[in-house]
Amino acid sequence: MNWLLPEHIADALPSEAARIEGLRRTLLDLFRVHGYELVMPPLLEHLDSLLTGSGQDLKLRTFKLVDQLSGRTLGVRADMTPQVARIDAHLLNRWGVARLCYCGSVLHTLPASLAASREPIQIGAELYGHAGVAADREVIRLMAAVLTAAGLPAARVDVGHVGVFRALAAAAGLDADVEGTLLALLQAKDVPSLRECCRKLDEPVRSALLGLPELYGGVEILAAATRVLPALPEISTALETLRQLQRALPDLPLSFDLADLRGYHYHNGVVFAAYCPGFSSAIARGGRYDGVGKAFGRERPATGFSLDLRELARLAAAGPETGAILAPCSAADEALATLLAVLRQKGQIVVEMLPGETSSEGPLCDRQLRERDGQWLIEPINRNGSP
Repeated sequence: MNWLLPEHIADALPSEAARIEGLRRTLLDLFRVHGYELVMPPLLEHLDSLLTGSGQDLKLRTFKLVDQLSGRTLGVRADMTPQVARIDAHLLNRWGVARLCYCGSVLHTLPASLAASREPIQIGAELYGHAGVAADREVIRLMAAVLTAAGLPAARVDVGHVGVFRALAAAAGLDADVEGTLLALLQAKDVPSLRECCRKLDEPVRSALLGLPELYGGVEILAAATRVLPALPEISTALETLRQLQRALPDLPLSFDLADLRGYHYHNGVVFAAYCPGFSSAIARGGRYDGVGKAFGRERPATGFSLDLRELARLAAAGPETGAILAPCSAADEALATLLAVLRQKGQIVVEMLPGETSSEGPLCDRQLRERDGQWLIEPINRNGSP
């Protein structure tokens, strides 16, 4: 049984690993040409630093252990976003806009779903130092570009704003327990239970909360929200922000969901999620989380998104397999050794046989090097790799 892995933990075998690594390089290059600089936070941090501003949900997802050197409690990161916020606020200390990206494994105590891995490979981008709609627009468009680069253009991008529910909760004077209950019911779109929970609330907040699950759809939802929701300044500002995004991103399949409050305790403004065909959950998520850097010494506007590279690689269409060239051992042939080096410099996969080896079980060899009249020629071979 020593070869068995923990539940929801898996190896990546060559074909999957190649797809993951190919996507990683493609997406990090995409971030780079958009001005996002790569950072590499550590796998472990002091728990209090790792969970700063992240809410209860991340605390429950984080593996904890005791540092043998200091005796302090450490956490294995379950989300890299707070780490990147710490880097921006405490280490880079830039006053202007900072664009950062990252990619690395994270670990979850429990899987997000029955089919999810407990070791996602999180890749994402964060923009710090700009509080305007232009920053939200940039990261949403970058998220869409990531999916297009992976061959999975977004079929739908849901956009919401946590400020709407926050304003209603404040107007109703809800305590933390009732607010948490309402939040859970709205996320589940459990209208009967929501109606019962709101029974004792005063109007117009009661009707507004009951109306939130219905405020889902195209741009017409924003006009409907103006009619249904009370004219609180925070709500008016939130709806105007969503209108500006709709006008700024006419080429993206935007829809609006004012009851989508995932990450409510972490986000404080626009939130968004991208969906693609063949996958019922969101493939990428993000939103605005101003102020998280305050605990690290500097409060900064912030917005960004992330996704699981493993999941993206699984859903993305596999490209054509690159065949390899099978070559004889070059130990005693300097000209052959030089030719193999030239082929590899050109990006060709060359599998050099060892003495006594007659075929290769490594990369799929669809060609071979054979000597003809003193010249080395590349010729096709059988699919099983034999001459």
